[in-house]
Amino acid sequence: MNHVSKLSASFLLLMLAACASTPKPVASQAVAAPVDGAVAAEAATPEPAPAPAVAAPDMAVASGDTAPPAPATDAATTPAADGVPTTEEDDYAALYGEAPDTTSTGPADGDLPVRGRQAYDPWEPMNRRIHAFNNAIDRAVARPLALAYVAVVPQPMRLGVTNFFDNLGSPLTFVNQVLQGRPRDAIQTLGRFLVNSTLGIGGVFDPASDLKMKRRSEDFGQTLGIWGWRSSRYIELPFFGPRTFRDVVGLAGDAPLSVVQRIEEDKVRIAVQGIQLVDTRAQLLSLDTLRENAPDEYAMVRDAWLQRRTFQIEGDRRHRRAQQEEELPDYLREEDERNPTVPADAMPLPPLPGG
Repeated sequence: MNHVSKLSASFLLLMLAACASTPKPVASQAVAAPVDGAVAAEAATPEPAPAPAVAAPDMAVASGDTAPPAPATDAATTPAADGVPTTEEDDYAALYGEAPDTTSTGPADGDLPVRGRQAYDPWEPMNRRIHAFNNAIDRAVARPLALAYVAVVPQPMRLGVTNFFDNLGSPLTFVNQVLQGRPRDAIQTLGRFLVNSTLGIGGVFDPASDLKMKRRSEDFGQTLGIWGWRSSRYIELPFFGPRTFRDVVGLAGDAPLSVVQRIEEDKVRIAVQGIQLVDTRAQLLSLDTLRENAPDEYAMVRDAWLQRRTFQIEGDRRHRRAQQEEELPDYLREEDERNPTVPADAMPLPPLPGG
């Protein structure tokens, strides 16, 4: 019996030593594997976490566990590690821009990146005061005149007034299209001006649109943008409203080409300018409700105006590239199906007289 007891004691000591030298399983493995007895009770007891937080990955690797995979990210929305923007970000910035960091001293006007156009408003305190002044003048003078104009003048006559002033702007558009390197559009604008000035009785009617001559509006501010001055700080002028510093410079180039500015009689020129302003304000009456309900009416006007201005310049640049591409040989052209050509036999034609 003594020998049996000694053997049993030795066997128990060997088992205890073996258990002490065996690494304990992690909690996930203890739950997944079927265990029983004292081992199950020991596995179910949570062990205290190691003191150093950085030791967990090392312990997992040492015990044979693989490191957890990194969380998945969206490649379309996550910028590259080297700071290069994604295609989606470039497309968004081309239309809407992106607000730069105005708290730091940025580069000079004209040297800003394209992505910083939308809300680059370092003169915002001054612009807000001028905006409040313009709103006061609008509520007291411009808007009441526009409402009276809409109430008294019939819509066909108002349309004739809009066509008349649009036709007066054609020479300015023509010159800027030439400066932008768009001869086809310039020729079409010149043809539109001649047709509306003659058949349209001074531009009151618009037969050029019936002849599929597109109505375009260009100014020297857009030309400067095409030439490379694509970003500029926002500024609001008294009586003239939203502008950029680039467009203020462009006004100096537009003034000599303006037909209205060339009228020598002061009374006639002021009267024509007044009618033009009232007609323009009447066209903006539909936006009054949107402006009144905006949480920040100044920011809404600024952002909407800058987005429209950016779209005009970027649209002109894309149009010019498309025209340059049309002049290439067929084997160098890129396929573009945005404006496919419709076969003549696929278009419904009115029946001939007597047919």
